Amino acid sequence: MIAPGDPPAPGDLLAIACSAACEAGEMLAERRPAGRPEVVAVKSSPTDVVTELDRTAEDLIRQRIWERRPGDAVLGEEEGEVAGPAGRPAAGPDRPDRPDGPDGPARVRWIVDPLDGTVNYLYGLADWAVSVAAEVNSEVVAGAVAVPRLGALFAATAGGGAWRDSCPAGGGQPVRLRCNTGVPLSRALVATGFGYEAEVRREQGRVVGALLPRVRDIRRGGSAAVDLCSVAAGTVDAYYERGVHLWDIAAGALIAREAGAEVTGLRGRSPADPVILAAAPGLRAELHDVLAELGADGPA
Repeated sequence: MIAPGDPPAPGDLLAIACSAACEAGEMLAERRPAGRPEVVAVKSSPTDVVTELDRTAEDLIRQRIWERRPGDAVLGEEEGEVAGPAGRPAAGPDRPDRPDGPDGPARVRWIVDPLDGTVNYLYGLADWAVSVAAEVNSEVVAGAVAVPRLGALFAATAGGGAWRDSCPAGGGQPVRLRCNTGVPLSRALVATGFGYEAEVRREQGRVVGALLPRVRDIRRGGSAAVDLCSVAAGTVDAYYERGVHLWDIAAGALIAREAGAEVTGLRGRSPADPVILAAAPGLRAELHDVLAELGADGPA
């Protein structure tokens, strides 16, 4: 067990992330019924679904993290942020009593999307993933994205590069990832996604309709985590989307960055505020300017 107060090494955190993501992904793949799993709730709209297995996967990941690091907080899509059994409530601007960094112990928080691409999973499509990232003092330093139906594990540490492996972690020959470079916007294959609310979808449709004549083509995979890993692997040239959440992109954004992509928001804002875009530097700049021109971050 890694003691809660020990300075965490990104490689140690990555090993936990990879193991947990692979185990949860295997469980989800094995337990998916032949038909569509029972939908137990809807979130923002009737098209935004939660399954019982989402929650089971998040519980599994949380327990695996706490077996190794019981003092860490876990932010999950389904349950929100939960303090570890050996930790105190999460730090934040309203918690000045818990200093981080040079004034106290490093704070580790895990950011988990137990099933990114739930609709794909429900329909038996391949592009769904388990995403696990670890941040230290609010900086993501390790991330893993397991894509069980592709037999892929994407992983990265801050400053350590990005790799494609297979589950279980270390079960294959890792391949270093590099994003495509030197691709102009007119020849770019661009991935994107759509929100769940009707008005948001309508606005996103307007933007993608105006963008389509200016690029090689558009792809809509259905998982932000997989799209970011696709940028890292060079199977698409760029990715943008409006309305994603931290758990959707925490691991994938690190993987894309470590593969050489720039991951930003629009007009100097942070990613997902409200738009994220990822591509090699020159292409990202071109795509940024077009999306800004089209008002992709405007009112929906």
